[in-house]
Amino acid sequence: MRPVKVLFVCIGNSCRSQMAEALARALASDVIAPSSAGLSPLGFIASPTLAVLKERGAGADGQYSKSLPEANADGAEMVINMSGHPIDRLFTGSKARIENWDIADPYGEDLELYRRIRDEIEEHLKQLAERLRKKRRPARKR
Repeated sequence: MRPVKVLFVCIGNSCRSQMAEALARALASDVIAPSSAGLSPLGFIASPTLAVLKERGAGADGQYSKSLPEANADGAEMVINMSGHPIDRLFTGSKARIENWDIADPYGEDLELYRRIRDEIEEHLKQLAERLRKKRRPARKR
Protein backbone atom coordinates (compact mmCIF):
# COMPACT_ATOMS: atom_id res chain seq x y z
CA MET A 1 0.00 0.00 0.00
CA ARG A 2 1.34 3.42 -0.87
CA PRO A 3 1.86 6.16 1.73
CA VAL A 4 -0.88 8.76 2.29
CA LYS A 5 -0.12 12.15 0.72
CA VAL A 6 -0.11 14.48 3.73
CA LEU A 7 0.23 18.25 3.39
CA PHE A 8 1.35 20.12 6.51
CA VAL A 9 0.21 23.76 6.54
CA CYS A 10 1.23 26.68 8.75
CA ILE A 11 1.52 30.42 8.20
CA GLY A 12 5.01 31.02 6.79
CA ASN A 13 6.14 27.49 5.90
CA SER A 14 9.33 28.31 7.74
CA CYS A 15 9.00 26.47 11.07
CA ARG A 16 6.13 24.14 12.06
CA SER A 17 5.13 22.69 8.69
CA GLN A 18 8.77 22.33 7.67
CA MET A 19 9.49 20.44 10.90
CA ALA A 20 6.49 18.20 10.30
CA GLU A 21 7.51 17.45 6.71
CA ALA A 22 11.09 16.54 7.65
CA LEU A 23 10.11 14.54 10.73
CA ALA A 24 7.38 12.65 8.85
CA ARG A 25 9.90 11.71 6.17
CA ALA A 26 12.35 10.52 8.86
CA LEU A 27 9.86 8.72 11.13
CA ALA A 28 6.94 7.55 9.02
CA SER A 29 7.80 7.40 5.32
CA ASP A 30 6.14 3.97 5.20
CA VAL A 31 2.70 5.57 5.73
CA ILE A 32 3.18 9.30 5.04
CA ALA A 33 4.31 10.98 1.81
CA PRO A 34 4.83 14.45 3.32
CA SER A 35 4.86 17.92 1.84
CA SER A 36 4.36 21.35 3.38
CA ALA A 37 3.11 24.81 2.52
CA GLY A 38 2.36 28.17 4.07
CA LEU A 39 -0.63 30.46 3.86
CA SER A 40 1.85 33.34 3.47
CA PRO A 41 5.20 31.67 2.80
CA LEU A 42 8.25 33.55 4.05
CA GLY A 43 10.48 32.18 1.30
CA PHE A 44 13.01 30.55 3.63
CA ILE A 45 13.29 27.94 6.35
CA ALA A 46 14.20 29.53 9.69
CA SER A 47 17.69 28.55 10.82
CA PRO A 48 16.48 27.40 14.28
CA THR A 49 14.10 25.02 12.46
CA LEU A 50 17.05 23.47 10.64
CA ALA A 51 19.06 23.32 13.87
CA VAL A 52 16.42 21.44 15.88
CA LEU A 53 15.79 19.05 12.98
CA LYS A 54 19.51 18.32 12.79
CA GLU A 55 19.48 17.50 16.51
CA ARG A 56 17.00 14.72 15.67
CA GLY A 57 18.96 13.55 12.64
CA ALA A 58 16.18 14.73 10.34
CA GLY A 59 17.33 16.72 7.34
CA ALA A 60 15.34 19.20 5.31
CA ASP A 61 17.23 18.57 2.07
CA GLY A 62 15.13 19.61 -0.91
CA GLN A 63 12.57 21.40 1.24
CA TYR A 64 11.80 25.08 0.71
CA SER A 65 9.19 27.59 1.82
CA LYS A 66 6.25 27.48 -0.61
CA SER A 67 2.60 28.38 -1.12
CA LEU A 68 -0.35 25.99 -1.34
CA PRO A 69 -0.38 26.00 -5.18
CA GLU A 70 3.39 25.37 -5.30
CA ALA A 71 2.93 22.41 -2.94
CA ASN A 72 0.24 20.91 -5.19
CA ALA A 73 -2.29 21.14 -2.36
CA ASP A 74 -4.98 19.69 -4.61
CA GLY A 75 -3.13 16.36 -4.62
CA ALA A 76 -3.20 15.98 -0.83
CA GLU A 77 -5.24 13.19 0.71
CA MET A 78 -4.87 14.64 4.20
CA VAL A 79 -4.12 18.18 5.32
CA ILE A 80 -2.68 18.89 8.74
CA ASN A 81 -3.50 22.49 9.64
CA MET A 82 -1.11 24.07 12.14
CA SER A 83 -1.87 27.66 11.12
CA GLY A 84 -4.40 28.35 13.85
CA HIS A 85 -6.79 29.61 11.16
CA PRO A 86 -9.71 27.83 9.50
CA ILE A 87 -8.58 26.59 6.09
CA ASP A 88 -11.56 24.48 4.99
CA ARG A 89 -12.59 27.08 2.39
CA LEU A 90 -9.18 26.72 0.72
CA PHE A 91 -9.91 23.04 0.08
CA THR A 92 -13.50 23.30 -1.19
CA GLY A 93 -14.07 20.45 -3.61
CA SER A 94 -11.03 18.57 -2.34
CA LYS A 95 -11.38 15.06 -0.99
CA ALA A 96 -8.58 15.73 1.52
CA ARG A 97 -9.37 15.17 5.17
CA ILE A 98 -8.40 18.20 7.23
CA GLU A 99 -7.07 17.72 10.73
CA ASN A 100 -6.21 20.65 13.00
CA TRP A 101 -3.20 20.51 15.30
CA ASP A 102 -3.01 23.28 17.91
CA ILE A 103 0.73 23.99 17.83
CA ALA A 104 2.25 27.38 18.71
CA ASP A 105 4.39 29.23 16.19
CA PRO A 106 8.01 29.47 17.42
CA TYR A 107 9.09 31.96 14.74
CA GLY A 108 11.43 34.56 16.23
CA GLU A 109 11.58 32.85 19.61
CA ASP A 110 14.49 31.12 21.36
CA LEU A 111 15.90 27.71 20.47
CA GLU A 112 14.31 26.08 23.50
CA LEU A 113 10.81 26.89 22.21
CA TYR A 114 11.74 25.48 18.79
CA ARG A 115 12.78 22.27 20.56
CA ARG A 116 9.50 22.06 22.48
CA ILE A 117 7.52 22.64 19.28
CA ARG A 118 9.59 20.01 17.44
CA ASP A 119 8.91 17.50 20.21
CA GLU A 120 5.20 18.30 20.17
CA ILE A 121 5.04 17.85 16.39
CA GLU A 122 6.99 14.61 16.68
CA GLU A 123 4.47 13.27 19.20
CA HIS A 124 1.53 14.20 16.95
CA LEU A 125 3.30 12.54 14.01
CA LYS A 126 3.85 9.32 15.91
CA GLN A 127 0.15 9.20 16.76
CA LEU A 128 -0.85 9.94 13.16
CA ALA A 129 1.54 7.29 11.83
CA GLU A 130 0.17 4.71 14.25
CA ARG A 131 -3.42 5.48 13.16
CA LEU A 132 -2.41 5.11 9.50
CA ARG A 133 -0.52 1.88 10.18
CA LYS A 134 -3.55 0.41 11.99
CA LYS A 135 -5.70 1.14 8.93
CA ARG A 136 -3.23 -0.86 6.83
CA ARG A 137 -3.22 -3.96 8.97
CA PRO A 138 -5.48 -6.71 7.67
CA ALA A 139 -8.40 -7.59 9.88
CA ARG A 140 -7.86 -10.77 11.89
CA LYS A 141 -9.91 -13.76 10.89
CA ARG A 142 -12.12 -15.14 13.61
